[in-house]
Amino acid sequence: MASKRPTMADVAKASGVSTALVSIVFRGAPGASEATRLLVKEKAAELGYTPDRRAQKLRQHHSGLIGVAFEIDQAFHGDIVEKLYPAAKAHGFELQLSAITPTRPEKDAVDALIKERCEAVILLGSRMSPQELEVFAKQLPVQVIARESGTPQASSVHVDDAVGAQLALDHLIELGHKNIIYIDGGDAAGTQLRSKVFKDHIDSFSGTCHIIAGGSNEAAGARAMSDILDAGTDATAIIAFNDRVALGVLDVLWQRGVKVPEEISVVGYDNSRLASLEHISLTTIAQDSEALAEKALEIALKQIKDHEQSTEVLAPQLIKRGTTGRKN
Repeated sequence: MASKRPTMADVAKASGVSTALVSIVFRGAPGASEATRLLVKEKAAELGYTPDRRAQKLRQHHSGLIGVAFEIDQAFHGDIVEKLYPAAKAHGFELQLSAITPTRPEKDAVDALIKERCEAVILLGSRMSPQELEVFAKQLPVQVIARESGTPQASSVHVDDAVGAQLALDHLIELGHKNIIYIDGGDAAGTQLRSKVFKDHIDSFSGTCHIIAGGSNEAAGARAMSDILDAGTDATAIIAFNDRVALGVLDVLWQRGVKVPEEISVVGYDNSRLASLEHISLTTIAQDSEALAEKALEIALKQIKDHEQSTEVLAPQLIKRGTTGRKN
């Protein structure tokens, strides 16, 4: 049978003080001497006692929590969450995470954060419409990372996807590629704007630039690349919606014995931690996860304090690695 969890009363008894004084110590409130604080914390550690943070927050007007909804299968979202932790801590806040999965839609993830009394929510790559975002924005400050919110009721911070797409395209053109295919991201955030860049560039491009349906994961990239090879197209370069799609593309190329970059060059998007692995060495468009996280926290705190919305657009960067080369 599991032992009973130690309580504040247990700590008070072991310390020889009242429960009220123990409460003062753990709240960091005035009213206890330094010696008493040290004694209470020592006895608490011996007993294995930790204060019930949730109960504390229920008694407080401010929870000190910033909620984060993220897609559990997106590596880049993990990169941003990692950077959000120190950014939140620097401002005296804690993160409350809520995962989006194939069986748990984004709305459910956000509802859970609201129930936790978060003071603001940060949505990574949200797929919600502006109207859906507005519903939540009426309840608490909403911040969207990696896409425009599309509504003045919610703030956003994202990189300039039009510039990012142009960087990828220009890089391949400079390497002499004239037959380029872009595998889009389906309904993922940012795909429409990136696709527009390629569509607009087709008229001024001396070669061919085709856009085909894709998605946001490895399976989508593998499926699209298999179709491209089976169709016998003469494409010499692929631009993938994100790094995960690019990994699916590379997997098919390696399986079929197509040399990268000698025969086909591949460019990803995000510069997730997977892209820099030595055996992958993916050329990609970098979204600075640390800058996105810090700016998102800054804006979220301003929303909490001043109830002001704002949009920040950051510059992407081309990271050249081993999956792109000059057309032979």
